[in-house]
Amino acid sequence: MRSNRAKARAGVSMAAALPMIAGALALGIPAAHAADTPARDALAGTKPAWATAKADKGSTADAARVNARVYLAGRDRAGLAAYAKAVSDPSSPSYGKYLSPKKAQARFGATKAQVAAVKSWLKSAGLQVTEVTEHYVAVSGDVAAAEKAFGTQLHNFTKGGKTYRAPAKTASAPAGLKGAVLTVTGLDSAPHKSNHDDQLPPPDAVFKNAGPFSSYYGSKTATTLPDAYGQKIPYAVKGYTGKQLRSVYGAGKYTGKHVRVAITDAYASPTIAFDAGKYALKNGDAAWKTGQLHQVLPNTYTKTKECGAAGWYGEETLDVEAVHAVAPDADVTYVGAASCYDDDLLDSLSKVVDNHLADIVSNSWGDIEANQTPDLAAAYDQVFQLGAVQGIGFYFSSGDDGDQVAKSGTKQVDTPANSAWVTAVGGTSLAVGKGDTYQWETGWGTEKATLSADGKSWQGFPGAFTSGAGGGTSKNVPQPYYQKGVVPKALATANNAAGNRVVPDIAAIADPNTGFLVGQTQTFPDGSEQYSEYRIGGTSLAAPVIAAVQALAQEAGGGKAIGFANPTIYSKYGKKGVFHDVTDNPTGSGLAVARIDFVNGLDATGGLATSVRSLGKDSSLSAVKGYDDVTGVGSPADGYVQSYRGH
Repeated sequence: MRSNRAKARAGVSMAAALPMIAGALALGIPAAHAADTPARDALAGTKPAWATAKADKGSTADAARVNARVYLAGRDRAGLAAYAKAVSDPSSPSYGKYLSPKKAQARFGATKAQVAAVKSWLKSAGLQVTEVTEHYVAVSGDVAAAEKAFGTQLHNFTKGGKTYRAPAKTASAPAGLKGAVLTVTGLDSAPHKSNHDDQLPPPDAVFKNAGPFSSYYGSKTATTLPDAYGQKIPYAVKGYTGKQLRSVYGAGKYTGKHVRVAITDAYASPTIAFDAGKYALKNGDAAWKTGQLHQVLPNTYTKTKECGAAGWYGEETLDVEAVHAVAPDADVTYVGAASCYDDDLLDSLSKVVDNHLADIVSNSWGDIEANQTPDLAAAYDQVFQLGAVQGIGFYFSSGDDGDQVAKSGTKQVDTPANSAWVTAVGGTSLAVGKGDTYQWETGWGTEKATLSADGKSWQGFPGAFTSGAGGGTSKNVPQPYYQKGVVPKALATANNAAGNRVVPDIAAIADPNTGFLVGQTQTFPDGSEQYSEYRIGGTSLAAPVIAAVQALAQEAGGGKAIGFANPTIYSKYGKKGVFHDVTDNPTGSGLAVARIDFVNGLDATGGLATSVRSLGKDSSLSAVKGYDDVTGVGSPADGYVQSYRGH
């Protein structure tokens, strides 16, 4: 499981405010008219790629409403990126010299004069300032005022059979602001809809797994079902628990004590405290201590139907329970967004950074890179960099649809996992053996075939691709320095001869066929809401597992924040015993499990469906020896947590 935020929204890339050649005299305009056309700075990426001349349906009505955010560049944008790199790089003399939120804001945040100048500019154009934060100035007004403020006409454009508003040319800000504006969002209306307040809905309908199950990998063989790859296959596990995951990922004596982990998702499960407490009690995890689980929530929620609010309850539950299972003493703060839209998710990330709520942040959501827009990309990267200078690291799931061809029609990576400033977490299929021993991992990628009517064969074996860890090469983000020398050149240069960012960086358990047991209050057919347990997976399991492992590593390092982890992770690549080098074929023969599922998702009254799930078949992506685009440098081995001692 992995939650997608709203369609056609942001991604992450290095967007820069590029100065326009706008000097009046240079353009041959008579000097007397120079004052009529003051110089402006372009806000790169504010005209979306789909706003083409062919799709242009003419001007947007002047009276139409615009709600926008003007993000502030701060007093030293280049210095922020440089310091974020320096404090995160183990080879830098500034490594680990983090700033407090107050000092980070004082050094890199917008000045009062910059904020005042931005507000004055917006108001003079006829826009109303509705909110001012450390990161942006929010405004509202009609199209005419927005056009005046941002130096572009707003037109209607067709996109995917619908019509949306967007700038007809790149938006700009007055050069007199001297680069105070990072970008503006909200000038394009895709896919914004009505913004009404709703109460949170009840939980989704109950889901249960049918048995038989293996209690550990291979403990129960499907003797009555057809062979696969020349042998009898095991039934899927019931769902691993914390004891098993802690053992195979090298937790040792560490529990995440005195380490703070934050989780961001949209909305908030109304039963999270009860569910997490009951799950820990039932499955052998340490009991939650008073005050160990916190929630930071918005005053109101929006777009609950559009975003499928109840579906996010399961996401939060998985994230919270997985972190606690692997790092049972870590302090956990859940930060819920008001909706699944980027502005709201950015607000949640900013709350973590502005208040330093945690050193480690797990994020199990994203979108396809084709939907990213450089305006929001810049806003995301600024938050990640502000986190890095404070010693805060962000971990993002890499996606659950492999190379994305089957789902989107185009080979691409996910975002924000594609950012050069986050740790992208890929996924594996994990075999935990008897006595909680590590057997093997493959790159997570599943093909499914169903049992024939006569029960003697698997129809169309191995079947069609169903899901797998996201990964591949970004089309937009340049190759970060820490990937050079580790990521194979063929991967890095797949979309650009100069080299681009490749996803993921590291990996952990994700395959729902070798997944994690989770406990959640759900709605039963009689309308009652009851606690129930089921097996779940996705890279939204891998992300909190890696976040929890990082909490163990931070404790092993004496509590010193790891911060933005990628430079450190890649510096450990190739060192003995630190990573499991995950490949698609770890045993030398094909791997598969048998699954029997309730057709109605609840019980046998609707019938049973029997299938074989082949492992290690992730679309066009391959887990190979060394770095790969399914599992990155691999998964944490026994020596990973220990390698942070003396960090």
